[in-house]
Amino acid sequence: MQLNYKSFGAGAPVIILHGLFGTLDNWQSIAKRLADNFLVFIIDQRNHGRSPHEDVFDYPTLAEDLHEFMEQQWMYHANIIGHSMGGKAAMQFALQYPDMVDKLVVVDIAPKPYWGGHEKVFAAIFAVDLQTVSERRDVEEILRKHLPNEEATVYFLLKNLSRNVATGQFEWKADITALYNNYPNILAAPTVPSNVTFNKPTLFVRGAESKYVQDEDWHAIQQHFTDASLTTIADAGHWVNADQPEKLIASVQAFLQTGT
Repeated sequence: MQLNYKSFGAGAPVIILHGLFGTLDNWQSIAKRLADNFLVFIIDQRNHGRSPHEDVFDYPTLAEDLHEFMEQQWMYHANIIGHSMGGKAAMQFALQYPDMVDKLVVVDIAPKPYWGGHEKVFAAIFAVDLQTVSERRDVEEILRKHLPNEEATVYFLLKNLSRNVATGQFEWKADITALYNNYPNILAAPTVPSNVTFNKPTLFVRGAESKYVQDEDWHAIQQHFTDASLTTIADAGHWVNADQPEKLIASVQAFLQTGT
């Protein structure tokens, strides 16, 4: 699979994986900052952004996509950063291909199953009839109706909207149907035996206002990531990269540059 990507800078490679419904653009400003010291790749994962759409979607498959991408770039090892769903994909990759990961950064997600939370988002997206809407504000109005008081989520989803040049109709960049059909796989934990570990430096970053990574998750983290540390970013929710980009950049840079 040929994943869509952008790259910036020069030096030791860093690959950034976005979360559910995201695109590489969500991380572009941070990638450019990290590019002062690293060669940074931001990727659209399958069924997202400008990357191909496929029916199969689970963490082992996303790990294989990343493995193939690195081979295409003649990249034998890299630092991997993943947020949310991308964090699970990054963990899966590190556990499957530990020799190809120098350091791992996991942003606001733990190696455990989750129990939903996006049902309203899927419902809002499916409520939009892309065959009939003619203006972006029409889509925004429908999303706001189904997601009241969730301005950040509506804005985030609208970044997924594009207009087909040939037909003039709006379309979602993400393959919403494939993501919906595979939602149980997205909620699942990385798929590895309980005794498999990644023994290189790993940084878990959580937002202080987020509930995705709890103190009681530390045991599961240490079970698979034996050299893990945890930092909490104040005044940040789940989208740490949007809420506190400077604090996140500082934490990631300090971690990646330690011992180099």
